[in-house]
Amino acid sequence: MTYVVTENCIKCKFMDCVEVCPVDCFYVGENMLVIHPDECIDCGVCEPECPAEAIVPDSDDKAAAWLEKNRDFALTWPNITRKGTPPEDADAWKDKPGKAELFSAEPGVA
Repeated sequence: MTYVVTENCIKCKFMDCVEVCPVDCFYVGENMLVIHPDECIDCGVCEPECPAEAIVPDSDDKAAAWLEKNRDFALTWPNITRKGTPPEDADAWKDKPGKAELFSAEPGVA
């Protein structure tokens, strides 16, 4: 099992999860984070830290559409090991549904 970042992270990118990850398996894109599934040790400490409830175990139905994106983009985006500043409008985007179409494949800044 691994944990997966889902579309709830898009445009929120709070990054609280990064601070608690013991293996630094988060990677940063322009408007969301992903978890490298081969680096995740399944400890689960990141899941309750996410204010947007964007992190789920891969056994959750919500993870299916995002597992491969997490894997693929973790290979090209920079690794992030410290919490950065979330977007100014993160709270406004936090509970909005249907954000998948807003996904950006562009890398972020670690």
